[in-house]
Amino acid sequence: MAVEELQSIIKRCQILKEQDFKEEDFGLFQLAGQRCLDEGHIDQLVEIIQNEKNKVIVKNMGWNLVGPVVRCLLWNDKEDDKRKYYFLMLDVLVKLCNPKELLLGLLELIEEPSGKQISQIILLLLQPLQTVIQKLRKNKAYSVGLALSTLWSQLSLLPVPCSEEQARADDHGLCRCCKALTEFAQPFVEEVTADKENSMENEKLKDELLKFCFKSLKCPLLTAQFPEPSEEAGNDPLRCFASEIIGFLSAIGYPFPKMIFNHGRKKKTWDYLEFEEEEHKQLSDSLASLAYLVFVQGISIDQLPMVLSPSYLLQFNMGHIQVLLQRTEESVFSKGLDLLENGLLRLEDNSLLHQYLEIKSFLTVPQGLVKIMTLCPTETLRKKGLAVLQLYINKLESQGKYTLFRCLLNTSNHSGVEAFIIQNIKNQIDVSLKRTHDNKWFTGPQLISLLDLVLLLPEGAETDLLQNSDRIMASLNLLRYLVIKDNENDNQTGLWTELEKIEKNFLKPLHIGLNMSKAHYEAEIKNSQEVQKSKDLCSVTVGGEEIPNMPPEMQLKVLHSALFTFDLIESVLARVEELIEMKTKSTL
Repeated sequence: MAVEELQSIIKRCQILKEQDFKEEDFGLFQLAGQRCLDEGHIDQLVEIIQNEKNKVIVKNMGWNLVGPVVRCLLWNDKEDDKRKYYFLMLDVLVKLCNPKELLLGLLELIEEPSGKQISQIILLLLQPLQTVIQKLRKNKAYSVGLALSTLWSQLSLLPVPCSEEQARADDHGLCRCCKALTEFAQPFVEEVTADKENSMENEKLKDELLKFCFKSLKCPLLTAQFPEPSEEAGNDPLRCFASEIIGFLSAIGYPFPKMIFNHGRKKKTWDYLEFEEEEHKQLSDSLASLAYLVFVQGISIDQLPMVLSPSYLLQFNMGHIQVLLQRTEESVFSKGLDLLENGLLRLEDNSLLHQYLEIKSFLTVPQGLVKIMTLCPTETLRKKGLAVLQLYINKLESQGKYTLFRCLLNTSNHSGVEAFIIQNIKNQIDVSLKRTHDNKWFTGPQLISLLDLVLLLPEGAETDLLQNSDRIMASLNLLRYLVIKDNENDNQTGLWTELEKIEKNFLKPLHIGLNMSKAHYEAEIKNSQEVQKSKDLCSVTVGGEEIPNMPPEMQLKVLHSALFTFDLIESVLARVEELIEMKTKSTL
């Protein structure tokens, strides 16, 4: 019945001219064709469409059948004769139908699905889509751009694999789609490279391909996890995709050295598109992703000029590192850690000039490391942040270290980080005292200026000693070291001329604070013991924060731990004062 109905419609349209086809005819043709598919008459439908007499009708109306055929392919995923007919019919429609109408129809089909069906329909339609675009005679660049944008928008909805195992399993089909997407784009890249005249249409096509490469560098490549660079890593599907994208950039006239090293300059020597504000942010993310892929993963690194110095490479990567560290996703800021570590390992210790710290990113990046060290929930990344910060410190020359220490002491607002910096200051003083030259930054007046930030209590005697215990212990240990190492007669560090100020701003307030804190916590212990007898739950205030409904046994442990910390601080403080007294008496 459906076949006869379709033949009747076709017979009526055969006597009409192309321009006389009515909207009603299109609807009836689609409805009858759909019924043929529903009733299983696919072989007869293919025969009707392939009939040379129906060529004009199919050219104008056949694109309406692409959607129903594609849905049949998605529903019938078993390899059988019926499926072969569906593919044959799709091929015939792509070959015969109006390419402009087909393009819009195919893109609408690609936009429809969600979930795992996204990859299924992309893999199904990429080849037909490529064929259709290649048939277009006008506005090819616009069509390529529209297709790539639609495909990328759908791909960006798929979850990016978080491990090698997930990438191999490829449950959502992202990796397969990425591979197919490079095959889809390849002929258009070749078309750009083959055009030696640089026609306007060719320049537009190049721009569209460039946009696609930038978008791919951001998604999925920015968040993708890659294996350690090795021979086996070359088989990783997303690494292969990254390699293809970088290859496309070079082929269309944008090799990565040209882009990475000119991004952010006031005067650019390469012309990328005028991006809107949103796209400019995307450009920063994309170039940071590109820098990681080249320098850490080693993709196409052989294109890099060998004459570039390690400090030059670090300078131009610092902006990209800053972009990566500012992101909140662990998969992204971990790449910032890797890229920074990669750049620092190329440098000799104490070789990075202090002038580099006049570049904003050279100070914001270590501040970003501090945030990772203190806020990241993953211990391995916190430790990595600490290790990279220490590596960064090691590479700076003395004045650079001095400048960085001042910056981090003023901005970190974290007792543990401040203790880490103070320990580094102690190490640098030790090195300086052993030198006969170039020691002015960690001795004398420069050191005293730095010690003014270290040997003090932020809020005097009212300072929360428990919350600041790491910093206070590090400061006391530094002071003890200075008293032992520097004699009053030599006074290389300037300590002895500043001793009165140190006692006023640090030692005396610390004594008062310890007495107040110990009295408070001893009272809390007494109160807790009384509560324990009544077997009630109670609250306890530790470090200025109330912890409610704590069992008395646990509360006592917390309070005794705090008292132990105070006793430890007090013992070191007593030893420092004892050493000061011994040194001053010996010089009388």
